Amino acid sequence: MSQSVSYREQGNVVVITLDDGRANAVSPAILTELNAALDQAERVGKVVVLIGREGKFSAGFDLNIMQQGGKAMAQLVADGAKLSLRLLNFPVPVVVACSGHALAMGALLLLSTDYRLGVDGNFKIGLNEVAIGMTMPYFGVELARGRLNNGYFARAVATAEIFTPETAMQAGYLDQLSTPETLLADALALAEGYAKLDMTTYHATKIRVRQGMIAAVAEGVAKEFGAI
Repeated sequence: MSQSVSYREQGNVVVITLDDGRANAVSPAILTELNAALDQAERVGKVVVLIGREGKFSAGFDLNIMQQGGKAMAQLVADGAKLSLRLLNFPVPVVVACSGHALAMGALLLLSTDYRLGVDGNFKIGLNEVAIGMTMPYFGVELARGRLNNGYFARAVATAEIFTPETAMQAGYLDQLSTPETLLADALALAEGYAKLDMTTYHATKIRVRQGMIAAVAEGVAKEFGAI
């Protein structure tokens, strides 16, 4: 792995850390590295904890590429969409330790995973695409529709409302709040509990639970970017 994505195994858990030293912008390099880490986690069959650098989980897609437009932008968004779909289908639980700000694709990663812990503090969580002049991709719309709580969907997507960690939990981006000091330990404890599940029946049941949302997200990816 590069310096941006690290991988380690701890007991029954794999810890994947995103830390590019800046805002953890989702770039082609980070997507490649993250998928490689997920490949290894899938090979060993251990529950995944995905954590960002202190104060910043991810600020979303790399703006340097997004501002180019054209094929480079489309490819980056398509690859991000495919990562979300992979996480929705992942054969073991994926626990996110959201270590701070999570915007745009960073927030979509929260919506793509199984259990989301955040940290209380002055952090921004949400889908700010419309606020920065970007039409929300179809896959993001369907992720938000499937995971956000009633009453928050249109506010979050169409009007780009940004939430604090506490209100993000109410909206459905997060499941639980921890302190910065206990975030990783809490995520590891949760993941160790999940590791006791039978993963074959877990995965089969997760697919049944998410069947409609997975189909809608896959359709959104195909509609915008072509067949996967």
